Amino acid sequence: MLLLSILAAAIAPGVSLLVYIYLKDRYDTEPFHMVARMFLVGVLIVLPIVIVQRGLMLWLGEEPFIYAYVISAGVEEVIKWFVLYHIIYNHTIFDEPYDGIIYASAISLGFATLENVLYALLMPSTFGSLLVRALLPVSAHALFGVMMGYYVGKAKFAEKQQTRRLLAFSLALPLFWHGLYDYIMLTAETTWIYFIIPLMIVLWIRGMAKIRRANAHSPFRIVGREDEVKM
Repeated sequence: MLLLSILAAAIAPGVSLLVYIYLKDRYDTEPFHMVARMFLVGVLIVLPIVIVQRGLMLWLGEEPFIYAYVISAGVEEVIKWFVLYHIIYNHTIFDEPYDGIIYASAISLGFATLENVLYALLMPSTFGSLLVRALLPVSAHALFGVMMGYYVGKAKFAEKQQTRRLLAFSLALPLFWHGLYDYIMLTAETTWIYFIIPLMIVLWIRGMAKIRRANAHSPFRIVGREDEVKM
């Protein structure tokens, strides 16, 4: 019974955040089975990511900056971006900018959820520690996904000459913020909370703004507004 409670507490934050982001799609809701599939893909990439990270640790060592930006954020964001681009970017189901946010978040939260489950099972866990992980690393992964998906969505529907620049942003920006998050956690061992809380506030503000902007650029927005007037 205790094990089931721990698993539920570890899984719930990722699933809840994904449902929240999914319900923010105002104009053309994605098939839930496709979103769930990408969440499971996020779960499946944990093993290859861990293997690559372990190899890089043996090669490059664990100096905080290298670990934060190359081994941790670099590997995780590159693989998530690779999966998003090669599975979703050219898929016919990707028909509005907000879809990038949904699918990138699904991949990120699948990864974060299994990471959270492994932490709960392998480390001494309390309700408080799992709550902190829900508020910090799990939600941070969701926001990195929002950031990545926002620029992938812009790239998908931008003019051709802007596509490469936006795709570069879709990888570079979440990698930068993820690396900064990890670097703070590695170097500010006793004072990290004074830096992480403001960082999370900034990420949430930026993430919510991107969600609003992506919805505002939906090609289905006119239909949505007409429906709102009828109601």
